[in-house]
Amino acid sequence: MKNLWAGMMSILISTLYSRTNFFAIPAILVFVFALRDKKKSYYRGNITYLQAFLSGLIISVIIMVLTPFAQYITLEYITPDYFTNVIEYSVSSGELTQQEAEDWFNLKSYIIQATIGALIMGVITSAIVAIFIKSKK
Repeated sequence: MKNLWAGMMSILISTLYSRTNFFAIPAILVFVFALRDKKKSYYRGNITYLQAFLSGLIISVIIMVLTPFAQYITLEYITPDYFTNVIEYSVSSGELTQQEAEDWFNLKSYIIQATIGALIMGVITSAIVAIFIKSKK
């Protein structure tokens, strides 16, 4: 499996961003199921928008806290050649200069981007999912 994943991160590097978007579907489903369970189990089937949104924010903060660890494990152990491959691709395709690619594609940059992105996307997802999860009056 590791070789398959490493291959996807090198040979298929040009399609990485479009493939990464498929992660959004299960991530949103996790929010929906978690908030539906919260509504049913904790709020006894009656939840306001604010309660659903705040519950989503708690999930978002937990995800944000875990994100740096997930990025580190993924980029250092699962796909250790990722940065080399993506820098090489970005430069060879003319998208970035060598220096721009090295500045953008590194562990520190990715941890910061992923952590902030997790919180932003969590807040947005919480706001939208809470609209559909709230109890109808």
